[in-house]
Amino acid sequence: MALLAIAYLGGVLTILSPCILPILPFVFARTGQPFLRGTLPMLTGMACTFALVATLAAVGGSWAIQANEFGRLAAIVLLIIFGLSLLSPRLASAITLPIVDFGNRLHSASTTSGRSTAARSLVLGVATGLLWAPCAGPILGLVLTGAAIQGANAETTLLLLAYAGGAATSLAGALLVGGRLLAGMKRSLGISARIRQGLGIAVLAGVGVIALGLDTGLLARLSYAGTVSIEQAILDRLHVDPRTAMASGLAGSGMLIASAKAQTPFRSTLPIESKAPSLDGAVAWLNSPALDTEQLRGKVVLVDFWTYSCINCIRTTPYVRAWAERYKDEGLVVVGVHAPEFAFEKKLDNVRQAVKDFGIAYPVAVDNDYRIWRAFGNSYWPAFYLIDARGQIRYHHFGEGNYRQTEQAIQDLLREAGSDKLAKEAVAPTAKGAEASPDLSNLGSQETYLGYGRADNFASAERVSPDAARDYSVADPGLNQWGLSGTWTIGAERAVLDKAGGGITYRFSARDLHLVLGPGAAGKPVRFQVSVDGKAPGPDHGADIDAQGNGLATETRLYQLMRQSGGVAARTFEVRFLDPGVEAYAFTFG
Repeated sequence: MALLAIAYLGGVLTILSPCILPILPFVFARTGQPFLRGTLPMLTGMACTFALVATLAAVGGSWAIQANEFGRLAAIVLLIIFGLSLLSPRLASAITLPIVDFGNRLHSASTTSGRSTAARSLVLGVATGLLWAPCAGPILGLVLTGAAIQGANAETTLLLLAYAGGAATSLAGALLVGGRLLAGMKRSLGISARIRQGLGIAVLAGVGVIALGLDTGLLARLSYAGTVSIEQAILDRLHVDPRTAMASGLAGSGMLIASAKAQTPFRSTLPIESKAPSLDGAVAWLNSPALDTEQLRGKVVLVDFWTYSCINCIRTTPYVRAWAERYKDEGLVVVGVHAPEFAFEKKLDNVRQAVKDFGIAYPVAVDNDYRIWRAFGNSYWPAFYLIDARGQIRYHHFGEGNYRQTEQAIQDLLREAGSDKLAKEAVAPTAKGAEASPDLSNLGSQETYLGYGRADNFASAERVSPDAARDYSVADPGLNQWGLSGTWTIGAERAVLDKAGGGITYRFSARDLHLVLGPGAAGKPVRFQVSVDGKAPGPDHGADIDAQGNGLATETRLYQLMRQSGGVAARTFEVRFLDPGVEAYAFTFG
């Protein structure tokens, strides 16, 4: 009973978490319906569906996960129709008649019997349960770990039901308060149609948030500091360690086994995501013979997908180096999987030089054919996957940031594997040049490609002539626009300067400006000069030029050309190349 009470309390606390926001419109859309025939069936359907899907997903059944993806898509479609029908009956009638009829029935409960009202509310609740992705704090982590360890059984499903029931309770309270407020507005202002339309917009916005993954990305990160401390306080008060309680198992009666003197092996709350795929397929390995996940059983493995000209990868490298060094004697193996974005990143000599320049000593698999990339189902640079000592993926993170959580996950899996000599404080690597963290508060420009395959915001007066030499000119580009001057050949992924004296101009707003450049096929160094607002950069120069703006492209890589030393403002950047042949690929900012 102790764990059931804890799970229920954890569910109640979800009302304080931003991760509840995407489903609130679906709940409030039932405002005005009788509680027993409208609200209760919906919340019941949501709770039961969440508990069932979470139980199956936690035990790692790939068929269940795939089935839920289809259910999730169906739920998104259903709720879009529901939102449209709230927004405008006339708009809903434009959709095919059978679907419209079903969508209209979901919101027209006032004209039908109580039994059909309850059934429609239950269907809406099932759809909501398929979409709901609550933030995994200590309590939900405890419950999901139990499901992963013990499999799909009555006890773990009951705990998930208790958690979902707690969430349904707090949602019912919010609906009661909000419903009375909306009813008062209808009576006093006579704007019931506007309120219905507003709820329709909110439902569609909620579906959009869920479809874009913001409910499990941004909102999950926002909620991390919101309810975690409260949940941890509950666990501490009841003397429950979320990392070991579920590992000790549930008694047959569902009672928590608690003993201060029991020597229980540590179990991380990180869920089992899937079995780790093979590392076969690399065209070469650097710093190590070829490795495979089966060889690495018994070790904790951090797989880092990166490519050497990617600014986001460059900024994560100091942390990966620090983790590899700090935890190598505790059983951590870091494997960098270099998957190229541009053609020049497929050249083994270029990758080998980049590994040396970045001071990378851990093994690197050169994945030019993307075989490892596809085996992991990866889509991002950088991307971290943590594999436990049993060969199971237990954690992943895409992009920069989240370093403390990633290191905590490393420590948890190492401790689970038997290590007891872990550092308590997170690493704090010293990062210089392009490796320094970005100034996100002043970041007003985004990655921009120069090849016609992905280029946008091109501001030269002339139209692009693909794969043909042409003279270009540029005057005063607007913010985040760029243009070429001189004779250039623009290819699918790069622009190549045909005659000396050509340049690139970009109006940007960020602390740092980087440009991926190379000396071209001949390999002859290319001299260049940078100016900002028509002047030498002075103290605002980047790591790869001097204060007068002079630089030299000797190899194909990312060059840091600007770092504003004072306040960040919109500036006009220009680079002039004194020699022909330079290849320019992409601007990035920080």
